[in-house]
Amino acid sequence: MIQRIQSIYLLLASIAIYALFIFPVVNTLTSEGARQIKITGVYETVSNQVVQTEPFILMTIATAILGLIPIVLIFQFKNRKRQLAMVYGFVVVMIAFSFWISQTIKSAANTNLVISDYNIGAGLTSVAILFLVLAGRGIQRDDRLVKSADRLR
Repeated sequence: MIQRIQSIYLLLASIAIYALFIFPVVNTLTSEGARQIKITGVYETVSNQVVQTEPFILMTIATAILGLIPIVLIFQFKNRKRQLAMVYGFVVVMIAFSFWISQTIKSAANTNLVISDYNIGAGLTSVAILFLVLAGRGIQRDDRLVKSADRLR
């Protein structure tokens, strides 16, 4: 059952979480220069060089761990009920993680952010949550299929 569609959704959720390391969450322009806020920290342009001015070590570690969880969930296919409970539990964790990211970004930005300041990284946690919900639906569909096959025996 590892080749089922929920495995692909869980893999895509993990890729979306790890993409947070690549794409900035917020870009702002200040009088001092450009400023990028990523999951790993705040980066500012100082004399034509990008310098990390504030690291987010705990958030970096949490993102790395949260990116591994959907990959681990792929291999829980033998116990669908536990896999389903873990997927929906992880959705709640990702919602809390998104809130943590938003609060950290607001405090690090030091300015009022407008919608044009946000980058692709701001929506990646929502994409990961979407893939997790789709994986949960796929697991439920598999569970119904197995139960109906058991009734036919």
